[in-house]
Amino acid sequence: MSFVQAVRVCLNKYLTFSGRARRSEFWWFALLFIGVSLIPTSQNPFAASGIDAALTFVGVLLSLALLLPFVAVSSRRLHDTGRSGWWLLLYLVPFGQLVLLVFFIGQDGVPVANAYGPSLKSVTDSY
Repeated sequence: MSFVQAVRVCLNKYLTFSGRARRSEFWWFALLFIGVSLIPTSQNPFAASGIDAALTFVGVLLSLALLLPFVAVSSRRLHDTGRSGWWLLLYLVPFGQLVLLVFFIGQDGVPVANAYGPSLKSVTDSY
């Protein structure tokens, strides 16, 4: 799945927490989310010029707009590994992000149908 396909699928499934997401879909969208989230921090926070303030404002708005699709694709990625989306609550626990990182990176999707849907490995990338 390409970057554009992954972003398109994630934005089309903005509030879809059911189903499964392949690793490439998750990581391409995560790359977009991290890149957009860095916009507000890349500017000088003490500069009060109009362009810096506008870029920071736009970056914050984009980050907030992409937060819900990121949570949704994260939940679908956990479904692909056979776990519930409730595992995302590990973000609130110290070092829980590391556990989720292992789930997202190191765990391949279950190759057969599970409680969250059919395997995506057998489906061709026809997005």
